[in-house]
Amino acid sequence: MEKTKEIVIGADHAGYALKEFLKPKIKDLGYIIIDFGTDSENSVDYPDIIHPLASSIQKKKYQKGIIICGSGIGVSMVANKYPLVRAALCWNKEITKLSRMHNDANILAMPGRFIDFNEAFEMVKIFMSTAFEGGRHERRVKKISTGIDL
Repeated sequence: MEKTKEIVIGADHAGYALKEFLKPKIKDLGYIIIDFGTDSENSVDYPDIIHPLASSIQKKKYQKGIIICGSGIGVSMVANKYPLVRAALCWNKEITKLSRMHNDANILAMPGRFIDFNEAFEMVKIFMSTAFEGGRHERRVKKISTGIDL
């Protein structure tokens, strides 16, 4: 299976319900899901899940991911510690599309407690199908990971 058909996903306890809602829908789109956890609504520390997930993107083992916590803020902060990760905290379809077109986001971060689940699935479809525009945006994106040979 080609890597572009694989997607990593991870959530803490606050994002667990949305993660589980999305997984079968994403599979129905033809993707292989690599689930970094969590496996229940029991309290967990989101960095324990997001560090390995973001590291797998950093190392280019996988190309795109989805991360979810209550607000989406904590998971995006952790993921963005990795120089080649561009995690975009998105809360609607328009922001999601722009995160791909203008920022070449490779991880979609979502607020599990503040987003409609069906809207979240629409966002995932947009995230997976929208191409990076490049052009003037490419110069800006390269500046995000200063000192990293892209």
